[in-house]
Amino acid sequence: MARLTRAETQERNRAKVLAAARAEFAERGYREAKIDDIADRAELTRGAVYSNFPGKRALYFAVLADLAERVPVTALEEPALTVREALAEVARAWVTRLPLATEDERQPSRLSMHLIPEILADEVTRRPYAQLMQLNAVLLGLAMERLRPPKEPDGRLVRLAESVLTVLQGAAQLSAAAPGFVEPFNVIRVCEQLAALDLGDRWAPAPLLPRVRETAEPWSPPPGAADAVGGGPARLERDGVVAVLGLHRLSAAEDAVRAAPAGAEVTAVVATGAPKELLPLARLVIAELSTCLRQAFPRPAWPRLRVVYDESGALAAAAGVAEPGDDTEVAVLVRSGRIVMRAEGYGAAHAAAQHP
Repeated sequence: MARLTRAETQERNRAKVLAAARAEFAERGYREAKIDDIADRAELTRGAVYSNFPGKRALYFAVLADLAERVPVTALEEPALTVREALAEVARAWVTRLPLATEDERQPSRLSMHLIPEILADEVTRRPYAQLMQLNAVLLGLAMERLRPPKEPDGRLVRLAESVLTVLQGAAQLSAAAPGFVEPFNVIRVCEQLAALDLGDRWAPAPLLPRVRETAEPWSPPPGAADAVGGGPARLERDGVVAVLGLHRLSAAEDAVRAAPAGAEVTAVVATGAPKELLPLARLVIAELSTCLRQAFPRPAWPRLRVVYDESGALAAAAGVAEPGDDTEVAVLVRSGRIVMRAEGYGAAHAAAQHP
């Protein structure tokens, strides 16, 4: 039998730790689970666990992200043709994953009941979570706009998306805190009715002045990048805008999409200074919505925004960002395999997208 490479061994150990942690969290609950017990169940050392995950919270986020990304997506036989129909299907997909009132906290479906308390406990997680929710609102808003384009040139449906997500997140939290209180069919109906709400939403980019310069550098992104929204390959070698955004700057992705010419490809590369802990949180939050979105909206209505995670920093490096952090905002414009323009600082995503 061929000896495993170091990378293969590390990947196998990581999978073993995740499986053991999921079992421990389900059996004992997140609060009572211990790293030593997880290591014993995985038949690994405590050091092997910490070599993959910096702590129990990071491991918890990774377990939940893995579960969220594995949720099966079933395309509708009759795709939604209106925003009302699409929102009803998003809500239906969302509530079918909520725990039943008869299940106790040790059941696998209740693994996420400690997520919000963990996020609230630390500013390190609260700020990224707020931006991740904003990015979800942008993704849902863009999808709705493709089914029902706003009448005004600067119109948008992101505030409507925020309202829908408020209902869905509230339902999820109450399902955990007050079993039996949430009536799934009411949640679906509320989201369906929200489709008619006119919030007078308009897009107005902030007056920011990033550093912009033209260049002619080769563009060589690492292969194998996956799009977290569509679920397929990201195809970063194509022409378009690539914005490297720290977890505190994710809302800037909307600036790139709004400013880019019709049909232009826009990619948000999610970066952070703490990838082993915070990227699993990002994967979880985006997967919670994107799996519902792919099931509810017809493919032509999927948002024109790809989201890619950059755990190794290789994508950021390809864009010229040596040390990405949570406040990073750097965008490049790619044409014919070369970076022809680079923008850095707040407003960079908008500047790169509107460059002629």
